[in-house]
Amino acid sequence: MRQKGIKVLVENRRARHDYFIEETYEAGLALRGTEVKSIRAGRANLRDGFARVDDGQLILYNVHISPYEQGNRFNHDPLRPRVLLMHKREILRLLGLTQTKGYTLIPTKLYLRDGKVKAEIGLAKGKKLYDKRDAAAERDAKREIARAMRAREKGEN
Repeated sequence: MRQKGIKVLVENRRARHDYFIEETYEAGLALRGTEVKSIRAGRANLRDGFARVDDGQLILYNVHISPYEQGNRFNHDPLRPRVLLMHKREILRLLGLTQTKGYTLIPTKLYLRDGKVKAEIGLAKGKKLYDKRDAAAERDAKREIARAMRAREKGEN
């Protein structure tokens, strides 16, 4: 019997730092057997990955999935383009958004859902340097406020 639920295997934390992610989509991945085993072992890197629509198919580029140690001659090329499986209507919508509004498609997670490897793709717009500074300043301000609140609670109790 297959497992039920979601188990995150690989996450791209850098994506939220470098991009404003406006929407996320779930897509299946067309993988080979040794790729699945390697992903299940957590040996994948999403950092430089992106997706693009080519000939009506959504394709994932620059995602590094390390060769499986016991794979011998059945191993795969670590950086090969991989097809993402989505409905045609969703792919056409994403194609329109990426061509007109300056969005890009970034993989944010690889996870298991009911025993199958899925990718979470984010519709993203790049952050400028000043946006990153604003986000860091906001994060620091929240940290200071929380610290002050804890100190105040200690003093009152």
